[in-house]
Amino acid sequence: MVWLDLKQAGLKSWSKVIMDYMVIIEKGPHSYGAYVPDLPGCVAAAETKEEVLELIREAIELHIEAMKEEGLEVPKPSTTSEYVHV
Repeated sequence: MVWLDLKQAGLKSWSKVIMDYMVIIEKGPHSYGAYVPDLPGCVAAAETKEEVLELIREAIELHIEAMKEEGLEVPKPSTTSEYVHV
């Protein structure tokens, strides 16, 4: 869960809000990498998929916290994905 300034979201008070960010996971030769398209610079790498998911979750929370501390607007999740069969 992510704490969010609800004033930015058009609401009147602080509250706990669930925000679902799309995470892209890529398998490399020896590790996994993850990044969040809606949060540029928010990345993680680990040896297993489970580890990279745990790390990217922590990275998202820290990234949003840092943005709020700097007075930046936290982007709402907007990225979606689809598979295209060819």
